[in-house]
Amino acid sequence: MSIPPIVVMAARSGWRWQWSRLMGGLGPADADGNYCRPISDHLEAERPDQAQLRGRSEQQRPHLIIGRSCPWAHRTWLVHRLRGLGDSLTVLMATADHRAGRWQLDPAWLGCSSLLDLYRACLAPPSHRATVPALVDPQGPRILGNESAQLVELLNRWPASEDAPDLDPPDFQEMIQRWQTLLQPAVNDGVYRCGFARGQQAYDRAETALFEALEQVEQALAERGPWLCGETLTLADVRLFPTLIRWELVYSPLFGCSRRPLWQFPHLWAWRRRFHDLPGVAETCDAKAWRQDYFGALFPLNPGGIVPAGPELSTLVNSTIPEA
Repeated sequence: MSIPPIVVMAARSGWRWQWSRLMGGLGPADADGNYCRPISDHLEAERPDQAQLRGRSEQQRPHLIIGRSCPWAHRTWLVHRLRGLGDSLTVLMATADHRAGRWQLDPAWLGCSSLLDLYRACLAPPSHRATVPALVDPQGPRILGNESAQLVELLNRWPASEDAPDLDPPDFQEMIQRWQTLLQPAVNDGVYRCGFARGQQAYDRAETALFEALEQVEQALAERGPWLCGETLTLADVRLFPTLIRWELVYSPLFGCSRRPLWQFPHLWAWRRRFHDLPGVAETCDAKAWRQDYFGALFPLNPGGIVPAGPELSTLVNSTIPEA
């Protein structure tokens, strides 16, 4: 028995209305349907005095709280690994609770089983959303910072061994900032502007800006690679990698970032593989967690909750460009 067209139209209209309401909570938009990331209050990042960090036990050290699926937290985890900060800064993993819509701490720390409880224990203002990443000093306790762009700069200045890389060298800071100005809105946030767009025109604007930015990255790598700033690995590379390593697994299938596969940007493809091969980086990449959290949590984009099959991450980062 076929369903009458009027019933189908009514169902579509009702679902569209419900979808718009759900998207309003997931990703606010302006009057033209463009996704607008909520402005979140954050604390200015601060580093404890180096003398105060000496002699602390693992539980007494500051903790960097991250979630495996969060690309913003991934940035800070990368700096932690690349600079070898494990002896002075402990990583604490938070897991996404899809039902409660919050981050749970695993294991509990300072008597707190959720990130929200920890923010409250640190007397964070109510306007501060309990998000990752968060850098917390148990002495207090107090939050030392919870904004990724600031935290990667702070962790680059964190006490480390003499051979730890400087990812923000003075001679490159202007170039690093230029990349940040381009990549943050067009790529890092751009994939979300595609996925959370409310209409075709909003999506088209975001998608066009996204691929234009990738073209600029491709050209820069071709002219002066192997890294975004030339011969030196910097925070510009760190900030881009978490987005591009999730590309085929999340952003292309779920957010519609699918105009061109990444392998059609050969220098960018090689750059991603080169970064993934850096010591400690592979251990920060959990494709299963990414897909479970994105496909499982973003109900308006994937109401069935089905996590589709996808390529193995090891295949993506180890393969060469297909022959033309």
